[in-house]
Amino acid sequence: MARGGSRIVKAPDVRREEIVTAARELFAERGVRATTFNDVAERVGVTRGLVYHYAGDMPSLVDQVLETCITDFVADLRAWDAAREVGDIDGAVVKCIALFRRNVPTRRTSADGQPVARPLPRLDDAGLYVRFLDRAVEALTDTLEATTIPAYAQRHAIEIQHVRETFQMLIYGLVALVRSHPETSDGVLADLVRQTLRLAPNDPGVSPRRPPLEGE
Repeated sequence: MARGGSRIVKAPDVRREEIVTAARELFAERGVRATTFNDVAERVGVTRGLVYHYAGDMPSLVDQVLETCITDFVADLRAWDAAREVGDIDGAVVKCIALFRRNVPTRRTSADGQPVARPLPRLDDAGLYVRFLDRAVEALTDTLEATTIPAYAQRHAIEIQHVRETFQMLIYGLVALVRSHPETSDGVLADLVRQTLRLAPNDPGVSPRRPPLEGE
């Protein structure tokens, strides 16, 4: 509210984004079950009725938050694909591991004490988590099929069968491992990616330009 009780009018898309962003932060801090529309309204600085107007109900708001998380993950994946150096497969794998670190919520912290992952919701309900994960894996696999996989196939033979299903299995496995064992080193994760996908070595003459693995 503005000073003196006057209402600040914002465009619907702007207000909706504020509400979804606030809900995402609260879900990360408190979990989905412990967050109410009153909490969201207080965080945004609007009435509860306005939150209902834009969100409809809590399940709908949760879905909107999950969709923003998936959209961020996919955008990160597209940015990674666009930045890959042709022939530097090792570097691409290591940077992809860093991408997963950014988008999978864990209790792990960086050297400065800040969480590694983005603010992702604490999904207290197992069914809700499975739904989120299934949607995320589908979206990520669709993106890989449209970008990285055909680009790789233009230069190298794909040595695996059931390509889509293999990538889905790998993504499910990486998410589960990073969540349950965040101490797993980037080197181990990179090896798992290489072994599962049977990736080709770097092109001759290409030196991997990658950030150092943990422990190096």
